[in-house]
Amino acid sequence: MPRRVMEGRVVSDKMDKTVTVLVERRTMHPIYKKYVKQSAKYAAHDEGNVFRAGDVVSIEECAPISKRKTFKVITDPATLGRELTAKAVKEVAANPAATKAKASAKSGAKKAAKK
Repeated sequence: MPRRVMEGRVVSDKMDKTVTVLVERRTMHPIYKKYVKQSAKYAAHDEGNVFRAGDVVSIEECAPISKRKTFKVITDPATLGRELTAKAVKEVAANPAATKAKASAKSGAKKAAKK
């Protein structure tokens, strides 16, 4: 069975190695024959924390990564320069402290905003 590939917009990048992608689609109402927008949010795996809120990305179905994550980000059609490459994955693997610092900086800003 082929893997589903969908295109959507990143609405949240606050989690470490995870982005929330909003996918909108149009379906025809069975009785009124009018096209209606339907949307769904998917948690997708972003290995290098590359994508930011507002980016348009493509996500592909994959084996479950966690309880809610069954998609991974495969491309960024709007800005191909920031596409996750093997080099970026190696940099993350070589320096995991930078990734943890970035994640804690995000949560620190969130906590400071609440005070």
